[in-house]
Amino acid sequence: MPTFNTTIPLSLYIHLPWCVRKCPYCDFNSHEARSDVPEEIYVNALLRDLDEQLPHIWGRRLISIFFGGGTPSLFSPKAIEKILQGVHSRLNFGPEIEITLEANPGTIDEKRFIGFHAAGVNRLSIGIQSLQNEKLKLLGRIHDRDYALRAIDAAINAGFHNFNVDLMHGLPEQSLDDALSDLRDALQFQPPHVSWYQLTIEPNTFFHHQPPQLPLDDVLSTIQEEGKLFLAANHLNQYEISAYAKKEFECAHNKNYWEFGDYLGIGAGAHSKITDVDQGIITRHSQVKHPNDYLDPKKSFVATQTIISEKESIFEFMLNALRLTQGVPTTLFTERTGLPLSALEPTLTQAKQKNLLCDEKNILRPSELGQRFLNDLIEMFLT
Repeated sequence: MPTFNTTIPLSLYIHLPWCVRKCPYCDFNSHEARSDVPEEIYVNALLRDLDEQLPHIWGRRLISIFFGGGTPSLFSPKAIEKILQGVHSRLNFGPEIEITLEANPGTIDEKRFIGFHAAGVNRLSIGIQSLQNEKLKLLGRIHDRDYALRAIDAAINAGFHNFNVDLMHGLPEQSLDDALSDLRDALQFQPPHVSWYQLTIEPNTFFHHQPPQLPLDDVLSTIQEEGKLFLAANHLNQYEISAYAKKEFECAHNKNYWEFGDYLGIGAGAHSKITDVDQGIITRHSQVKHPNDYLDPKKSFVATQTIISEKESIFEFMLNALRLTQGVPTTLFTERTGLPLSALEPTLTQAKQKNLLCDEKNILRPSELGQRFLNDLIEMFLT
């Protein structure tokens, strides 16, 4: 049986599922708001959901909170404040707790950002994706370049020193110059964190049924390499496959996922991973996906609940930890899975022999080759 000797860090994810319009590449649990968002009813449901899950995490301290969606910025600052007050009355906050809210440039202004800041949000993630109008239209975004630039400026003026700019590359008909132009324009605002990730075509999306013409592989590779160099030259270091930041602004919430920490999810379709150190088990559960079902008082909030096996925990730890470019200490594997490092053998030795993992005694870190062929490396731990 797994044995846990340390406290596992705990984050809270809050899912706000409505958006103005579903993007053709989006496979998240998001739903177009056909009328006004039922703020008050949904906020009350979130807090009831949290109440039901409190026994699983009683007495533990939160290191981060993340409002994701959907488009969380559709909710009013008053609603966000009520949620945070409700959470704080039920759970302990760490002294340096990070509280992030995702914002769509087409749904905000400076007054709204000021309200979110006053409500207790101390980090924004601004979903820009591109700063070229023709690309934004292809992506189905509701904002244009001017809205995006004003959103970044408004966030800074509202007092947000910690914010992320979300950008995509490998867009339909995108050239290297297009991609670097997006980075240059965004970095004029000196964002402390940039999420820069490649567009992928996911199942159950409009793009999957009607695929756009994406750049060729050699163009994608050049964009990736040149973009990394440009971000590094602007003091944004890659610490995860798609995340670049000044050291003190690495996202605590996402790092907790990648380091196989615990997280509680509330809201329609939210997922949780909770470790019971006394019983030596890790449990995953998910909430019902559709907002109508989530808001139905006759139905349970919980859709699924399973205890993950030792084999699954090994794979999931490596799936997450190997996304971090600097890797993780080998001791973290035991701390987060409750298993000895020997549980990774013989695959660990094989991955080092193939030069996919760095041959270091006290760290689990993908080599440059391992980063390039990360899927192949991770799949080795699936068997």
